Amino acid sequence: MARQKIVAGNWKMNKNLTEGVALAKELAAGDLNAEVEVIMCTPFIHLTAVAPIIQGVSNLKLGAQNCHQEASGAYTGEISAAMLASIEGIDYVIIGHSERRAYFGEDNAVLAAKTNAVLANGLQPIFCCGEPLEVREAGDHVQLVSQQLREGLFHLSAEEFSKIVVAYEPVWAIGTGVTASPEQAQDMHKEIRTLIASKYGDQVADDTTILYGGSVKPANANELFGQPDVDGGLVGGASLKAADFIAIVAGY
Repeated sequence: MARQKIVAGNWKMNKNLTEGVALAKELAAGDLNAEVEVIMCTPFIHLTAVAPIIQGVSNLKLGAQNCHQEASGAYTGEISAAMLASIEGIDYVIIGHSERRAYFGEDNAVLAAKTNAVLANGLQPIFCCGEPLEVREAGDHVQLVSQQLREGLFHLSAEEFSKIVVAYEPVWAIGTGVTASPEQAQDMHKEIRTLIASKYGDQVADDTTILYGGSVKPANANELFGQPDVDGGLVGGASLKAADFIAIVAGY
């Protein structure tokens, strides 16, 4: 069975409610490649408004950008996975984006707990990994990404892991306009798939969708997605413009 092709848009902290609804309507009305699962990962305030807009589009899905690892409690300002699951139409949650790791101190142990919470509530994690520039330049990028995956995900059973989408995002390419070359992306995606195979076997590794993120845009999407181990993209800035995002999906 072929791996699921996915293009996910991470809106980050952008768009007020009116703007977000307008963007969702544009995407829902767009000519989206039916072979690709398209995910909008919106800020929390948009979720309940966007869900009914995309309900009739079979390959357009909704995701959140984060959740707390605890089910409930005195965590002012946080959202639990159970809360997200109570919104009809949510399928995915981004876990461990580099901005969460860097700005909010989320380590691999916290991300493992968040992954557990997402799975326990019937949602799918999009688990992010990736290295900063100094690690890449030192040649330690494979070691770091392997550690992120081992400590964040490898406590899962094979059945649980089969629900994970992995997103490789070199930190030095996020929002910088610098994109990893298709060869760099392929090399790391192959390393990730080999690591997964060493833990869970070839079949699970072959079935795992691994996305590339980092300055993905219409001009480079086709070449990136054409690599044998790149199964789609986690798109930042270009997901905020319907025409660009639809063009990226079409580039598959």
